[in-house]
Amino acid sequence: METITLHVPPTVALTNDQFYHLCVANEEWRIELTAEGELIIMSPTGGESGIRNSGLTADLVIWNRQTRLGFVFDSSTIFILPNGAKRGPDVSWVRRERWEALSPENRRRFPPLCPDFIIELRSETDSLSQLQDKMREYIANGLQLGWLLDPKTPLVEIYRDNGEVETITFSPDNPPNLSGESLLPEFILNLAIIINL
Repeated sequence: METITLHVPPTVALTNDQFYHLCVANEEWRIELTAEGELIIMSPTGGESGIRNSGLTADLVIWNRQTRLGFVFDSSTIFILPNGAKRGPDVSWVRRERWEALSPENRRRFPPLCPDFIIELRSETDSLSQLQDKMREYIANGLQLGWLLDPKTPLVEIYRDNGEVETITFSPDNPPNLSGESLLPEFILNLAIIINL
């Protein structure tokens, strides 16, 4: 199923609480809300995307358990960004001190912050240009480092908080390793495991 976008007029704008309850009542869907008031309804991922997503999450979790520098979130977590958008990255990470500064209520519901690090994985039904817009939105809202992975092309786009976007195209036979740089010290992602199923 393709992504469905519903335009919500300002007179019917959803509060954070209403949006939370809408997502809980429709838990079989991934739902996001843009800063412009568009409700985006996404179908569950297919098998290959599910394998890739779980691998990405597992690699980051293993690194984080060793360093204990922050907290890892899966694709079902929605974050309320500073611009008001409610977004759910495929994989995300928040520094420990930022997470612990949130109130217990904000931790239980949709955390009101932008993650420090995210990974977006392009699935069969995703538009590359829409994912690129989403990555730029994360950067504008405080993201420090983000990776957009496209197994179709294949390519990786690395988004940094200084506005720099680095694009790496590669052969499926020779995928690069990605570094977490200074934000995620010693975290290395072997793309061969993700690209070559």
